[in-house]
Amino acid sequence: MKRVTILFLLMALVLSLGATALAQDAVELQFMCYQDGSECSVLEDLLNRFSEDNPDITVAVNVVPYTTVRDQLRVQVEAGQAPDMARITDFAGMAGFYLDVRPLMEDPSLFEDNFNPAIVGAFRSGPDDNGLYGFADQLSVTGPYVNATLFEQAGVDMPSDVMDEPTWDDWLSALDEVASATGLQYSMAIDNKGHRFAGPAMSLGADFFDEDGNFDLEDDEGYRAFAMILKDLIDAGKSPAETWLGTSQYTGAQDYFINVETVMYFSGSWQIGRFSADIGDAFDWVVAPNPYGPGGSTGVAGGAAIVGYAQTEHPEAVAKVMEYLLQPEVYGEYVARALFIPAHQAVIEAGVDFQTDSPAVAAALTGFANEVPKFHPQAVALNPHPLAFAYYDASNTRLAQYFAGELTLDEAMSRLQEQLDEAAANMAAGG
Repeated sequence: MKRVTILFLLMALVLSLGATALAQDAVELQFMCYQDGSECSVLEDLLNRFSEDNPDITVAVNVVPYTTVRDQLRVQVEAGQAPDMARITDFAGMAGFYLDVRPLMEDPSLFEDNFNPAIVGAFRSGPDDNGLYGFADQLSVTGPYVNATLFEQAGVDMPSDVMDEPTWDDWLSALDEVASATGLQYSMAIDNKGHRFAGPAMSLGADFFDEDGNFDLEDDEGYRAFAMILKDLIDAGKSPAETWLGTSQYTGAQDYFINVETVMYFSGSWQIGRFSADIGDAFDWVVAPNPYGPGGSTGVAGGAAIVGYAQTEHPEAVAKVMEYLLQPEVYGEYVARALFIPAHQAVIEAGVDFQTDSPAVAAALTGFANEVPKFHPQAVALNPHPLAFAYYDASNTRLAQYFAGELTLDEAMSRLQEQLDEAAANMAAGG
């Protein structure tokens, strides 16, 4: 009897130790995720599917506002409290903190063969760094959304429907006519963001960089031209002042468009999912080509990316998750459901069957995709630039001061350039 009892006790001990070992081997990754539409929800579904096939790894997708990623994530990382993974927009901003998954991946070519070298390189800390740290989960394109129902009600032709190359003057004149005929106060709203501002400025002839790739904006006439256009609109009450005045932080203007308070809204392709959900069939909305100017017709490329952090205690698990998301069939399903323009070359070549029954959404995706071939080279170089977010912060501050009448345009441009020069000096000094 004693032998049986001892045998059962030994078996129970072995089972207990085995269960403890399994529990210790199980990994839960923390993934900080922001979304403009449904992307974090889609990622969570895909990662739950991953965990079914990899029961030793689960991923907690923690959805946060964009401001958390923009303003608080770096503080957390520098304090040694980085999440295992995050979805970010400032690729170069935390170079040196990311996890290099190259030695942990079975197939690093999923990175190298499928993403623009400028994007892959943006996460690196210097020219001698060949690490693989993050991948773009979407390609974004800036451009104007237009309320087509208001144009129809006003009996006004949309410039892009009747002209081959409608200019900013053509559009502003038509927007004024529609706003007046339909009783709207605002003809155009634009996000408070130097990224959104850049496309119109480039179309008006702005040249952001000197021959060495440094920001050189102080005397740029194209940049000044769009600043003056927007100030005139704000001063005349034709563009919502609240978007820019009183804050140097990012402020989206999408609610003015959703609530039919503006005829045009200048933002980007990441808003498509939200508009599909929030506007529905309340009115007809379209993506118009970027207005033309001396610099042509160009939006600005951007996007978001998924990265791992070197502080993680589970680097192999992070690499395995990223490699899963990079599989063309997984990435393709993600962009099809999230309604994103893909940045993954294999997915682009295969084509995306976007999961929408909305003709407006399908047309909007096509409209933004049609803008990609028109990109000015600097429109692609801006977002991956190491000082892109220094520019975004400084431009938001100085433009807001100019629009509020606190600075003249000369003063605003001078101070903007001073901040950019200081940021460049700090970066060169390793600061």
